[in-house]
Amino acid sequence: MEKDLDYTMKFEGIPEEKVSVSKTIDLVYESLLEKGYNPINQIIGYILSGDSSYITSHKNARSMIKKFERDEILEEVITYYLNRK
Repeated sequence: MEKDLDYTMKFEGIPEEKVSVSKTIDLVYESLLEKGYNPINQIIGYILSGDSSYITSHKNARSMIKKFERDEILEEVITYYLNRK
């Protein structure tokens, strides 16, 4: 059986695992801690400036956090804090 080879197949790729903002913050925190940084200061520096160099590339932390807008991260942190009261 011969296939029609006059068309191009589109490869959709492998779907990326969806990681929540909350889980991403946890993973970034752990990565910063492992590298000897103060995670709170580094994450605050990133949120305030948008400069991703505040976040280590260890364990792909920088790439993970850049998938979210800074306001999404801030919203998650404040929501978590206020819901604990």
